[in-house]
Amino acid sequence: MSGHQHDEGHTVAGWIGCAIGTVGAAVTGLGMCGWRPGIWLGLGVMASAVLVTWGLHLAGWGKPPGPRPADQWGLQVRDRAARDGHAGCLGCRLAGRRGVPVPTQAAPQPAVTTSHTSHTGAPADLSP
Repeated sequence: MSGHQHDEGHTVAGWIGCAIGTVGAAVTGLGMCGWRPGIWLGLGVMASAVLVTWGLHLAGWGKPPGPRPADQWGLQVRDRAARDGHAGCLGCRLAGRRGVPVPTQAAPQPAVTTSHTSHTGAPADLSP
């Protein structure tokens, strides 16, 4: 493993989506320089980059929101939880996958105290 000590989110979906988006931006740039069909063709390629990245994410080649465990940082590691959806993931929600909700920490409950009363509700006799 390299010297990285954090999850940078490098995934197959991310790299392929970035490559397709870069090609789309270059074609759009050619269109801005005079090749008229390039503007619309490039915008279409960039839109397809979004769809391809989303499809790869849903197929398990992306990552859930937030950091992953260290054993899942590799580029070739497929996310097996993607089939059910990731909690808090917009892409999964758009596909109809809700995922398991993220557990929230409940506020600490106050401790139950017992009063010194008898079974009849009268104060207990605490004399020595």
